[in-house]
Amino acid sequence: MFRWYVVNTYSGHEKKVQTNLEHRRKSMNAELSIRRIVVPTEMQVETKDGQKVQVEKRVLPGYVLVQMDATAETVSLVRNTPGVTGFVGMSGGGTGHMPVPLSQSEVDSILHTAAAGSAEAKPKARAEFNLGEAVKIISGPLSDFDGEIIEINEEAGKLKVHVSIFERQVPVELKFDEVKRLD
Repeated sequence: MFRWYVVNTYSGHEKKVQTNLEHRRKSMNAELSIRRIVVPTEMQVETKDGQKVQVEKRVLPGYVLVQMDATAETVSLVRNTPGVTGFVGMSGGGTGHMPVPLSQSEVDSILHTAAAGSAEAKPKARAEFNLGEAVKIISGPLSDFDGEIIEINEEAGKLKVHVSIFERQVPVELKFDEVKRLD
């Protein structure tokens, strides 16, 4: 029965492990036992120097998902792939160690299968800012004002910035793309 399993890898080597697994799967005639090898990623919008840039980020750094029929041969094939440090969750004792599969709800949340088909699946905004950092407002009625970040709301893609207006500190809520770092 085909289930999803989580494979632990060296961090930063997920794509290399995926390529190695694909190659081993073909060379060892395991295409019927191992269906898919996925490095879960999502698109994020980062603001760099006032510019919105879409980047692909790994959802689970250091992990690869494998959909396979877990037999002693397939588990050994995956476990002995260069860059793989093992499976996440093992059951059984002695030599009968078998990996524990993910539940369907876990697979859905990791792979975003519910959102992947919808037209509203938008890339997530990601802040390249830190609390207490000085920024310059680059758009809107307060453009060219400088301020200090006092709050970051990544879900909404907004910052709260203290701006000095008439010698008073006024908190102003701004979108990530309305400010840029002061150098």
